[in-house]
Amino acid sequence: MTTTTSVTGDYTLDMSHSTIGFTARHAMVTKVRGRFADVAGTGHFDVDDPARSRVEVVIQAKSIDTGNADRDNHLRSNDFLAMDEFPEIRFTSTSVERAGDDRYTVQGDLTIKGVTKPVAIDFEHTGAATDPFGNQRIGFEGSTTINRKDWGVNWNAPLEAGGVLVGEKVTLEFDISAVKTA
Repeated sequence: MTTTTSVTGDYTLDMSHSTIGFTARHAMVTKVRGRFADVAGTGHFDVDDPARSRVEVVIQAKSIDTGNADRDNHLRSNDFLAMDEFPEIRFTSTSVERAGDDRYTVQGDLTIKGVTKPVAIDFEHTGAATDPFGNQRIGFEGSTTINRKDWGVNWNAPLEAGGVLVGEKVTLEFDISAVKTA
């Protein structure tokens, strides 16, 4: 069992064991899921004083992957992420608060397409362990829902039967494994 003292510390995101993804409504009848493959992140987690915790994540917009090359290229275009002009999506925490046993709310600034807005992400601390290679790991799962139009991601197409092709609400989903740094 990992002690409180061993959990508190600085961490680097391990993307080979993490997923940063999203879900959006498509054609009013289903959801499209995707993820970002090129993500870097660091943070400090203080289990005794969560207010001392912080996180910063940088996502390369071009790494978007929904399993469909045509859709991914459209999402990279000026209609959506405009990755040529805005290659990075960035999140920087502004506060971390305990929200219950093993639960935390991380407030921060999310920047998409050069627009920065505050968001709150609810996380569950899913555990800590030492892996077979001697690395101390910590895990978190969380999500938040944003309105993509708040960041200038406005493209849409009307449907013949009513409604639109792409929903405005996007759920951001985080399944995080991070490794403690020396």
